[in-house]
Amino acid sequence: MILHDSHCHFLSSRFYEALGREKYGAQDAPPPDRIAGELGWEAPGPPDRLAERWIAELDRNEVSRTALIASVPGDEESVAAAVRTQPARFVGLFMLNAGAADAPDRARRAYTELGLRCACLFPAMHRYRFDDERVARVFEMAAANRGAIFAHCGYLSIEARARLGLTNLLDLRFGDPLALAATAVRFPSVPVIVPHFGAGFFREALMAAELCPNVHLDTSSSNSWVKYVPGLTLTEVFRRALAVAGPNRLIFGTDSSFFPRGWRRVIDGAQRTILDEIGAEPDTVEQIFGGNFDRIFPP
Repeated sequence: MILHDSHCHFLSSRFYEALGREKYGAQDAPPPDRIAGELGWEAPGPPDRLAERWIAELDRNEVSRTALIASVPGDEESVAAAVRTQPARFVGLFMLNAGAADAPDRARRAYTELGLRCACLFPAMHRYRFDDERVARVFEMAAANRGAIFAHCGYLSIEARARLGLTNLLDLRFGDPLALAATAVRFPSVPVIVPHFGAGFFREALMAAELCPNVHLDTSSSNSWVKYVPGLTLTEVFRRALAVAGPNRLIFGTDSSFFPRGWRRVIDGAQRTILDEIGAEPDTVEQIFGGNFDRIFPP
């Protein structure tokens, strides 16, 4: 059975540089290796070396293809460099602040010149609404270039920031799947991926998926957000998501990010166990763990 991962963060040197500037100030920011050391994580080195580290990890876990997310705005080049080393194995995603003045130009360059496949939007972090016309401009760029949109809804936690004691100035009200649906429905050719089943906005994510056939739900992370819904279990989340979105719109992911932890095999095992418990058909499992990824991101 093929195994693809739709959700891995490519924590490049630029990611650590951004954290260092925020913690220590632009003048006193230490090199990225020191920030990685403060976190207890491996220093990434240049993008091609980090790409090699990922390939070795994916090979060890028999993962065929993986989406790599540039995890800070402006880091499109790092992921593009990684993808160039292994275009058959990596799909490039880039974080974009849709509210920034240069967002359309960045998106255009990422989708075309850099060959990246998906813009990642985090409105709770960057403070704009999913139904803002600036978001529609990014969708237009995706539609013109056969790209996808990754739309983070609900609760958002950034482990690196928490470990460094940085404040998360988030406004979770902006991460509303219903506002996302208002834009997604206008661009039916653009695949939209909502990670973590909506990360606490599960009901709203299901409603968005019911309204918009192009909305997909990614299964990534431990999905600890279920603690916000009394009595809800991840098993029931899978059961309801399959009932509403169907097997063709669930896409497996781990939310893997740093080394030495590496690829989160425990996520894979836990989710396969759940699907077995609810009696998912083999074709359903194959779609979730591979087929849907290949449809959204054709090799």
